[in-house]
Amino acid sequence: MAFAHATRTARPDLVDAGWPAAWRRHRGAVLALLADPDPDVRREAIPLADGVVPLLERWRAETDPAVRLPVLLRLGWVAAEAAQADARSVEEVRAVLDGVLRDGEPVMKVAAVIAWERLDPQEPVRWIDLLVETLSDLAVRPRFEEIWYVVGVEEPWSREAVVTWAAELFDHDARTAASFVVRLADAAARTGDTELSGAVLDEAWRLLVLRPSAAPALLPVAGRLLDDPADPVRLRAAHLLAVLGRRSARYADRLATLLDDPGKDPCLEGTVGDYARWALTRIGDPRALSGLVERLYEPYREHYGRGYCVSDPRLPDVDAVLVPLRAHADVLLPDLREVMRHHAAHNGGHGPLTGAFLKVLKAWGPDALPALPEVVALLDDATGSLSIVEVLAAMGPGAASAEPALRACKPLNWPGYQWNAAWAASRMGGDRRAALRLIGDAVLTEEGPYHGPVHLLTEFGPAAAPYADRVRHIMENTGGLHRIEAALALGSGTGEPEPSISVLAEFVLPIADGGDDYRLFGEALRALARIGTLTPATRAALRTVRGFDGRLAQERNYEAFLQDEELRAAIEYLLALP
Repeated sequence: MAFAHATRTARPDLVDAGWPAAWRRHRGAVLALLADPDPDVRREAIPLADGVVPLLERWRAETDPAVRLPVLLRLGWVAAEAAQADARSVEEVRAVLDGVLRDGEPVMKVAAVIAWERLDPQEPVRWIDLLVETLSDLAVRPRFEEIWYVVGVEEPWSREAVVTWAAELFDHDARTAASFVVRLADAAARTGDTELSGAVLDEAWRLLVLRPSAAPALLPVAGRLLDDPADPVRLRAAHLLAVLGRRSARYADRLATLLDDPGKDPCLEGTVGDYARWALTRIGDPRALSGLVERLYEPYREHYGRGYCVSDPRLPDVDAVLVPLRAHADVLLPDLREVMRHHAAHNGGHGPLTGAFLKVLKAWGPDALPALPEVVALLDDATGSLSIVEVLAAMGPGAASAEPALRACKPLNWPGYQWNAAWAASRMGGDRRAALRLIGDAVLTEEGPYHGPVHLLTEFGPAAAPYADRVRHIMENTGGLHRIEAALALGSGTGEPEPSISVLAEFVLPIADGGDDYRLFGEALRALARIGTLTPATRAALRTVRGFDGRLAQERNYEAFLQDEELRAAIEYLLALP
């Protein structure tokens, strides 16, 4: 079977010239495996049937439901491929599928609907009632594990696994997909089917991470399942409410009662309480603040890192939780400083959470000033840290006492540190002229591909105008992030929107046409926000992107929600510009 598959899918020049003749000689013996006495052999031989006709013959002859079902699934696939070349056989397949849907047992009917989808993607919509009824029937559930086998998988599929397969039939129609999930949730609630409730929440997650428009329909499902008796269900429900953020505000009181819920799922990290706490932070509810920092740090207190989890739900990173909480910095900083000291004492200045802590402090800016001693303690002559420099710059003049330590740090093999240190010192109240001169000279003299610290010139506004010609040259001869940084620096130095906003449009317009470089898209949006002007083409593109029913993110985990929110907020801000 593996050889046959390889020859069908490999490049022609990689297939031995003698293979077709050898296959013809042995085809009869190979196809005889479809009638082998062992049902496991017959099932694994199904892909060897090279066409609709052998599969139809096997369907008519086969009596074992655990073999008939994968034959039925394969018929849909092969018939779709042969639709143009063998119309008569395809009509026979359609008749088989119609017969199963009319007279077959419930589980086989579900398989027929899935097989139909290959021939007509709209057909499953017409059978959605059957899918909901069968998948939610507790009496039918054991039958899935008796007969739902697929080729290449030793164990049968569970009913819950088939729920995922069925839900994917509606991926092309977000409204129908959401309705299917809601109907399954309602059915599970009526029968107390905990396993189905968990599967429903998994499908709700899969849909929400792709389709923002599904949120209004699925939010009540998650809210209701906060009261489910099963720990894994409550955990998934709290996770969904967390990623949905402020939309979940109506459930804040119920979430607050779950803060100490120790319930877990053995395959996932965190407790129900952890996800409930995260949900409250996303809502903006101060009841989440007490003990928040300690709880986030707990997995790292005695270990280098937390457990590895390959799928969602999974706990968010420390900075993902704390960065948005700047308004509560005064409440959170005492605990944050304590865990920073503990972390440094056990890991030095470069532990697993050092970067996360610095991201938080940078985002909090001057509000993070009480943590200045902990930041300065991380300075290291041997390696330096751009993140520390950025934190000190964000803290502003209040961090002026740290300037001597900042300048005294001379990391090896990193000449760029001095440019960044000079820029940070100027933000802390130091000599701006000297900093501009140092940075500007570096921009004038450094060669490509980096071209020096062009991005730092942006901070000096019109004072950086003498370097405009060099910045324009860099903008015209670079790409990606460097081009965006140079465009912003040029606009900042000259005070003129053009040609900067036309250059930045290059990173916006492709997204409206289906591009997915959201990192550079976000950088361009932030640059346009600082310049404050859009081209007509950029404005039109942003309107198009705003209407997309998809996450503006490449990730397919909780980060997709955070990035999507950030980019959509930036789009709204820019479209509100005159």
